[in-house]
Amino acid sequence: MAASGKAGAALAALREDLSGDVFAPDDPGYDEARTVFNAMIDRRPAVIAQCESETDVVTAVRFARELDLPVAVRGGGHSVAGSALGDGALVVDLRRMHEVTVHPAAKAVRVGGGSVMSHLDRACQPYGLATTGGRASTTGVGGFVLGGGSGWLDRTFGLAMDNLLGADLVTADGECLTATAEEHPDLFWALHGGGGNFGVATSLTLRLHDLPAMSIAFLLYLPEHGPEVVRTYRELIENGPDEAGGGVLYLTGPPDDELVPPHLVGQLVCGLLLTYAGPEERMRKLAEPLLAIPHEAELVTGIPYADLQCMLDDPPGMRNYWSAEYLTGVPDAFVDVFCTRAGSMPVPTGTQHILFPQGGAIASGPAGYPVPYRDAAWVVHPFGIWADPADDERCRSWVRDVRADSRPWSTGATYLNFTGDEGRDRVVAGLGADNMRRLGEVKREYDPDNVFRFNHNIRPL
Repeated sequence: MAASGKAGAALAALREDLSGDVFAPDDPGYDEARTVFNAMIDRRPAVIAQCESETDVVTAVRFARELDLPVAVRGGGHSVAGSALGDGALVVDLRRMHEVTVHPAAKAVRVGGGSVMSHLDRACQPYGLATTGGRASTTGVGGFVLGGGSGWLDRTFGLAMDNLLGADLVTADGECLTATAEEHPDLFWALHGGGGNFGVATSLTLRLHDLPAMSIAFLLYLPEHGPEVVRTYRELIENGPDEAGGGVLYLTGPPDDELVPPHLVGQLVCGLLLTYAGPEERMRKLAEPLLAIPHEAELVTGIPYADLQCMLDDPPGMRNYWSAEYLTGVPDAFVDVFCTRAGSMPVPTGTQHILFPQGGAIASGPAGYPVPYRDAAWVVHPFGIWADPADDERCRSWVRDVRADSRPWSTGATYLNFTGDEGRDRVVAGLGADNMRRLGEVKREYDPDNVFRFNHNIRPL
């Protein structure tokens, strides 16, 4: 951004008025400030405003409007699709706004827009309370919740957005408002899946649930046992309680994990994580059929939920390409296809081949929100992560192959937090064709100029 004339004066005023730091392309620290989790994303914003308060956000948005700049919003977490940055845009960086306030008597929590799951989970843990969070401690709360929110507790407590009680937003015209079921109800509806299309979420208020105990069984098998593992887990989930969750994940045996025996390091492994929102003794009874299958390693234990959230954290600075297909079911024919495709997974990389269950409180959650995947029984989530740019095409092709394999069982819906830029049709698949007009009308009311466009975009109607 040229630092002269009107733009230069406006930038100087922004630096003066903002409590946080401001970076333009020629500033020391700019490249660090524009670095995101996914190393495949390399974009050059005009200005980065590292906000420390709602007032800072208002100041930054009004600056952008004065200079006719589009606005990208950076929450606390991954932004694997790159929506936290935009070439030539103003970035509202919320990462310093990560205060979490727990109200145990009301079973509610107010979460700053820049918070990650570890901020939320660690704050709630002393009270024996929790809400559905992502499957990693580094996931950003804001984008996660507003995009729908699938995690280890979703079969028990519903999707994260089902627990949204209110959102404080700064709109495209720099005004502050609170959206709840009673205030701005159409906007509140749209925030259940519509992501960052409607404003900057400076804080969210979420419902909490009692979670006095959490337990897991994490097992590693040789790949040839994969089909039996998936079928056994399928029967356990489909006939078990809503407190049971987890997933099957093929992965490369990591070198720095004491659970992984030496002969599995660097090799394809079939992993099974059974989570249970309850005490270890009940989980052990559920896990018996899985423990009966020959396995190479096991961890069966009670665990604080906040610690579970750290188990599968992915390092920043890797190259990421993810996708998903939501499934009507996982019959034996699908199981065979899924396990066969694991044989071509790029190894050794950080890539994972994942199958998660749905059902439970996801399926019985509130109807009517723009969440077309709620009724799907399972989801396959090819999770490409690697270090070497030379592997880009191999890893992306494998993710696309997983999707192609799964289409005979696909509902056609998807979860947009699991996907990058896959085209307009996939945005519709993630929000539901029947919802697009109403979402577009809400967008027109709150962001008619599509200022917030670096996302799975909803066009104003």
